[in-house]
Amino acid sequence: MNLKSIRFEDKFKLFDDYWTPKCIAKLDNYIVKVVKIKDHFVWHKHIDCDEIFIVYKGKMRIDFRNESVELNEGEMFVIEKGKEHKPFAENVCEVILIERNDVLNTGDTRNEYTREQIEWI
Repeated sequence: MNLKSIRFEDKFKLFDDYWTPKCIAKLDNYIVKVVKIKDHFVWHKHIDCDEIFIVYKGKMRIDFRNESVELNEGEMFVIEKGKEHKPFAENVCEVILIERNDVLNTGDTRNEYTREQIEWI
């Protein structure tokens, strides 16, 4: 067996595009993804699953219809299933996501940000 740790820093160096998550690990029916974000995403929700945002570098905001939450480096937030949200980062922010393996990045919405296939890095 070839045991090897995963270094987030190394994974984030492998890509520069925004809003295009990359898979880095799988556990049971969950996927750990890394993504770089900047500017606005789209309003969406995940009908039947929660998702976790962990800020690795930078800072971001997650807007909800009536409130928002700010996340700084080293902080995380769990978005409950069915909760409409829109992530935003004024500057580049590196984020670790933990989601069920069947989750579409744009949830119940399909548009230019939708990624049907997520690349493994």
